[in-house]
Amino acid sequence: MAFPERRMRRLRRTPALRRMVAETRLTVDDLIAPLFVRQGIDEPRPIASLPGVVQHTRDSLLTEAKRLSHLGVPAVVLFGVPSSKDPVGSEAWNPDGIVQLAVADLRDELGDALVVIADLCLDEYTDHGHCGVLDDRGEVDNDETIKLYQQVALAQAVAGVDIVAPSGMMDGQVGAIRSALDGSGYGEVAILAYAAKYASALYGPFRDAVDVRIAGGGDRKGYQQDFRNRREALAEVALDVGEGADMVMVKPALAYLDVIRDVRRRVGLPVAAYHVSGEYAMIKAAAANGWIDGDAVALEHLTAIKRAGADVILTYLASEVAEVLNGT
Repeated sequence: MAFPERRMRRLRRTPALRRMVAETRLTVDDLIAPLFVRQGIDEPRPIASLPGVVQHTRDSLLTEAKRLSHLGVPAVVLFGVPSSKDPVGSEAWNPDGIVQLAVADLRDELGDALVVIADLCLDEYTDHGHCGVLDDRGEVDNDETIKLYQQVALAQAVAGVDIVAPSGMMDGQVGAIRSALDGSGYGEVAILAYAAKYASALYGPFRDAVDVRIAGGGDRKGYQQDFRNRREALAEVALDVGEGADMVMVKPALAYLDVIRDVRRRVGLPVAAYHVSGEYAMIKAAAANGWIDGDAVALEHLTAIKRAGADVILTYLASEVAEVLNGT
């Protein structure tokens, strides 16, 4: 059937019709909220490059987590900002480190009502800003780093985390972490692998949020993926799945919808995508200047990520989008 008998506009005529035939549905259940918790502060600190996002105290983090849970957001992922840093990032596995304390707070207060995920990396904790320990040449030592990741995973597991999320892009990190968890009686702790994490220019505001600067003006292109590569992502994902990942992630999200689609078609595990700080900040900046409708663009972006194949989306928009979706 062709025009004039076939008229595609018939099913677009009213909001109810459009809603009835929508192919992709974004829900609150799809959202994971990244939260920052900082050691040694008495009140939340706004992050200038991430309008509406703060570095939390332990108390304010708990308050925000309760609010998110009330809105129906099923999970949070925690990033820590320690009061001191060193060459190996030892605060990352300190039992009294800020993330471990925050995880315990959330577990004690909310029980299983909220999924608690902890970022597992060293960049927030090292004085040089890299995601691992450095060798004599000043380069990240992959094999020594994953030994430290094992210690971090165990510290987070003892604190009560549901999921650890290794983000350092070290070869073999998932297998090493799985072995450490299983060997120490924490086989129930899941792993969300940052499986396809690109060396992106969109991470700038995040580094403000965690107070990270790479020493000597360096970068992470030696271990994060080249943004020009697509097939390589599938190899990375396959390795992480083979090593025992329970979920896999593509990061960033909006600029890598093709990769999300490829991964969704290739694996049977849940696929996460991280709508990163730069993607969030661009929406906020344009909306503040009156150039776009920020709420409408936020929904369009996140729905596009879902349409590409993501099962869950890590996004700084989680709270406000949850309010929109709930009609509050």
